[in-house]
Amino acid sequence: MKKHNFSAGPSILAKEVIENTARAVLDLNGIGLSVMEISHRGKDFQAVIDETVELFRELLDIPSNYHVLFLGGGASLQFCMVPFNLMNKKAAYLETGSWAKKAIKEAKGFGEVDVVASSADKNFNYIPKGFTIPQDADYFHITTNNTIFGTEILEDYDSPVPLVADMSSDMFSRPVDVSKYAIIYGGAQKNLGPAGVTFVIIRDDILGKVDRHIPTMLDYRTHIENGSMFNTPPCLPIYTCLETLRWLKKLGGVEVMQKMNKEKADLLYKEIERNSLFRTTAEKDSRSLMNICFVMEEAYQDLEKDFLTFATSKGMTGIKGHRSVGGFRASVYNAMPKESVVALIDTMQEFEKANAR
Repeated sequence: MKKHNFSAGPSILAKEVIENTARAVLDLNGIGLSVMEISHRGKDFQAVIDETVELFRELLDIPSNYHVLFLGGGASLQFCMVPFNLMNKKAAYLETGSWAKKAIKEAKGFGEVDVVASSADKNFNYIPKGFTIPQDADYFHITTNNTIFGTEILEDYDSPVPLVADMSSDMFSRPVDVSKYAIIYGGAQKNLGPAGVTFVIIRDDILGKVDRHIPTMLDYRTHIENGSMFNTPPCLPIYTCLETLRWLKKLGGVEVMQKMNKEKADLLYKEIERNSLFRTTAEKDSRSLMNICFVMEEAYQDLEKDFLTFATSKGMTGIKGHRSVGGFRASVYNAMPKESVVALIDTMQEFEKANAR
């Protein structure tokens, strides 16, 4: 039976990306050695890093005054590195979900945190609007996509202070005006590659403005000066990112991917709205194109486990909602084919015919 992988992360990768990575694990470019066993400072892996950076720049149209880094520690380490490097006295944060809350918690260890707006009052089912960004903040931090609650910021904010964004779960899903951001960071394990590598896009004038001592490994300048190779980088995950970017370029880039992602999300949201058994949890104007969260209608909540069992029998994997919110979550990242979304819709319709009361 074909498996349809709706996992929120680590998530689906394109078939050819997995196959090409598997070949490189056995033999990188015919050199007779695995990508896992060559020196990260040798010419063969330097070529991997160089092409990965080049494709980042090309696909996102990154200006020349930005650096692209590949680090360890996940986006969670960036929750600490951002304030360590940028905060003198005060930072502003938008609270839109669990990951934003964790970023706020870390920042409070470095100075004052102004939460300019929060959607906690409605269990994070919307993106706040009409907030004011304090002009005396050292930076303003946002989380663009909220995997647990299924909301997404689909615009590039104009900010009077340096804008920092956690784009772990929607990077490369749509065009981004990088010039509006001071830092963009994210874990790779949603739209880019396997777990183990974190990307950071950073403007070169944003650093060196804090008085505190920054430990060597937590100082962005260390990694800029050493081309992401101050220590041994996560070589295999970086190689998989390269294969993903090659695949994305071949498809036509982020503009084409945005159209494909919108088509998939629109299909599934339309079915959820039509189906008498289900309803979405996010407000309509805040819905994520990456993580589509839904629950059983109140009259059918007793069928939640039954639907999960039925969907699993039809090859759907990873659709159980996050343990903190329950329900269901269909993560339709870049590599998710439209046919899998259609298969989930067929499953929902079949379940409705058998169980509608």
